[in-house]
Amino acid sequence: MSILTDYYRFERIATKSKTRLDCVASTGSYPEFEEKRATKAYRATDKRDATDINALVIYFGDVPNIFGGDVHRKADKAITIKGKNLSSVYVPDPATPYGYGDVSGTTDALLFVFDNLEVANGIILGGGVEVFVARGKSKDRVPLYNLLTDGEFEEEMNELRQRARAAN
Repeated sequence: MSILTDYYRFERIATKSKTRLDCVASTGSYPEFEEKRATKAYRATDKRDATDINALVIYFGDVPNIFGGDVHRKADKAITIKGKNLSSVYVPDPATPYGYGDVSGTTDALLFVFDNLEVANGIILGGGVEVFVARGKSKDRVPLYNLLTDGEFEEEMNELRQRARAAN
């Protein structure tokens, strides 16, 4: 039985937003993400990137002060979606391309694989993030992270990558 249930790949496509990542491929199966897809298109302006209908956009940046003291001391990054916290991102070993978190308001864990993600002074310069969901496993996120770093999920991750379809 698979532990990882859903997959989303986000990449730096935006040219104006400093922290925006757009979904370029996914299994399209995780309700917490799917319900946050754009329902109307936005044209690009001098200050804003365009957003197409059905696009899924996240913002990867520093943990805002409003997230509270405990989370702010532990996590140094956060993922927000439509202005709301989706997950704090914990990276126990910055020398590895891995992190973990959980989906706010659920019992689901997230595992992150950073693919040449380059951030300087809070600005995403390039690269992407793969997000793997483990439904109902938020209490096991640290052991899952340890399995990830040991390579135990390679087969499951590759299966989910193969099932993913390109974003419209």
